[in-house]
Parts: sequence; structure tokens; C-alpha cells
Amino acid sequence: MKLYSAKQVFIRASLTGLVAIFLTASVFLFVGRKTKNQNNLVSSATQEQNDFALEIAPNEIQSIQVAGTSNSYTQDEAQNIAVYENCNEAVVNITTQVMGYNWFLEPVVTSSGSGSGSIIDKRGYVVTNVHVIADASTITISLADGSSYEGRVVGKDSASDIAVLKFEPASGVELKTISFGDSENLKVGQKVIAIGNPFALERTMTAGIISGLGRPIQESENVIIRNMIQTDAAINPGNSGGPLLDSQGRMIGINTIIYSSSGSSSGVGFAVPVSTARRVVNDLIQFGKVNRGIMNLSLVQNTSRIASYAGYNIRTGMIVSRVKQGSLAEKAGVKGGTQAVQYGTFNPKTIYLGGDIITQINGLAVNTLADYYAALEDKKPGDTITLTVYRNKKYVQLSVTLEGEGGTNL
Repeated sequence: MKLYSAKQVFIRASLTGLVAIFLTASVFLFVGRKTKNQNNLVSSATQEQNDFALEIAPNEIQSIQVAGTSNSYTQDEAQNIAVYENCNEAVVNITTQVMGYNWFLEPVVTSSGSGSGSIIDKRGYVVTNVHVIADASTITISLADGSSYEGRVVGKDSASDIAVLKFEPASGVELKTISFGDSENLKVGQKVIAIGNPFALERTMTAGIISGLGRPIQESENVIIRNMIQTDAAINPGNSGGPLLDSQGRMIGINTIIYSSSGSSSGVGFAVPVSTARRVVNDLIQFGKVNRGIMNLSLVQNTSRIASYAGYNIRTGMIVSRVKQGSLAEKAGVKGGTQAVQYGTFNPKTIYLGGDIITQINGLAVNTLADYYAALEDKKPGDTITLTVYRNKKYVQLSVTLEGEGGTNL
């Protein structure tokens, strides 16, 4: 064992303490540097996260400043506001009166109604539905500024339920109009906006989407409108005749029909596509009627009773009773009946059996007169169609060129 003096012990203890202090200080310095570096890393990461959050925050809620206001709106809200502000003054309220006679043969108002319409020309042309003005003796067109004008019927087409009215705006009045859009490239899910006068509440706006396309809807006994636009935008009584708009404020349809058990909107409404409206409106303004291609035939609805009597094997389709002599249909080989019979109980008429029965036009089934008219709705004089007829228990196809109306007496 080695011995140390007091002085050696003191010196050794002092050296040991210095070493311990140095080592301790080094450890603290190392830990401090590491902690500082970690804090710097955490601070840097937090800053990066904050920078990223600031970068994406504007995209989470997009807001737009609308001119003339101090409020901010979402992009969808701003779009709705812009469409309404640009188009609502071009939507008119149409009120009608139907006159009748009382027991003393005095003229009285027997009923009245209201609907909507769109100004499509600065000269005062308005497009609406035929059923909005049905049997009206007076038509009043009310504008957004409160002014009212007497309207007259330029033309109406029951096959498409489209009518064109005209009023004479006051001198100096600059009318707002709605332009026709495109209904050929619509997609289910596309946003649409309806503006109208439901329940006489003027220029009401509703929004929704296109729920379906190409819907054939039977509006009345003899009218089927094909290719209608289905929408869930709320459409109520009074909306009829008003515009269905795309997100740019262009007319893509004319609101016409709702499916409802209560008479109010059930989220299933239908609009005549603007592709039909454009063609019909042009003809109505130019000719007062639609210049539609026809076949000069006299037709009778086939029924079970007639089929049993005549020995037909089919019970639907349109029986060709007569074909006008010299017509394009006759030249194409369409055959009329030869057996004259009396049809009807209270007011019997003569029909002719034994001829062709029309079952298809251009591949579209023709079971009723409404189907027949619907298949020819968009055809013009000079168009050629493929006609399928039932003849002598066989189906025969004929190529028929359509002609214009006139000289249809058989």
C-alpha cells in the first residue's frame, strides 16, 4: 500500500475535483448543444407546418368578393348571385284570363292563371309553354320593373308545348334578354338553376342538378315530348315556361312539367331542351307555326276490338286507313285500307281496314298516335325516314320522304 502525505492528498483531491468539474461541464455543454439542436429542429418543422397550412388554407374555403358589396361569398354562392343578377330581369310573369258567359249570356272571367316566360329578343319576344296560355282571352306580361304589357300569341306548337308571345316595350326601354345555350352536351350531375314565378312569387330562384337526360314524357293523350331534361331543382306551379339555366346563365331548357302527388315540387321536374326550343321558336317567329315534315295519311289507332274484327295478329300501332293520291307516301309504297267499316257508337265514322299498320319510325316504336307524332316531331319536309309496317302478317320496311303540310284532305 502506498502512503501519501496531507499535502499530496490535498493536491490529488484538487486534481480529481478539477477533472470532475471539467467532465461535468463537458457533459452539460454537449447535452445543451444537443437540446438546442433538437429545439431548432422542432422549431423548424413547426414553422414548415405553419407555412404549409398558410399555403393550403385559402383553398379550403374559397371566397369571392362580389362587386358592390362588402361581403365575401363562396365560389358557388357568387356564381348563383351572378346568374340571378344577370338573368332575373329577363324572366317575366305571365297572367291570363279565360272568358266565358253567365246564365244571362254576359261575358265574365271564368278562370285565370299564371306562369313564367323568358325574354329572348329586345323587340319583346317571349318564349313560354303552350299550357301557360291555353284558352286565354287576355294575356298580361309583367316585367321586373313593375311595368305590364298586353301580350299577343305569335305562334304555338302543342307537340313541344312551346309558345312565343310578343309585347311592345315602351319607348326607351332597354329589355334584358336570356340567350340560348347548348343542350346537346349536358351531363347528369351538372349544376342547373331555375328562375320563375311559383305561386305568383315573382322571380324566385332555385338550384339543383341534372338528374337525367333523354326522358320521353307524355304530357297529354296525344303529346309525348322526347329528350326532356330531368332536374331536382325545385319547380312548382307558376314556374312553367321559365328558363332552366346552366352555371353561366345560358338557357338550356324551358321548365314544363313536374311529377307530384300534391301539386308541389317533389324534386322531379322536366324541361324541354333548348335544342328543341331553338328550332321551334325560329319557325314560330318566321311562319307562325312549326314547319314539320309529315306523311299524307289518314290514321286510326289499332285496338283489341279492331284487331279481333280484322284478324290482325297485333293489337297496337297506327292503322293506315287512307293514303293521299299522288303523295310521297303513296309513291314510297305505303298502302291504305280497302274494306270500309263503320267505327264508333254515338258518332260513327267510316274507316278502311286491310292496309298497312305502322309499328316503327326510324327504329322508334309506334304504339299510339302520341308515339307517331313524337317520332316526327323534329323532322322537316324533305327528310327521309325508315317506316316499318305490318303487312300480310309480315313486317316490311319502306323509305319515305316527308313533305310539308297542305292539301291533306283525303
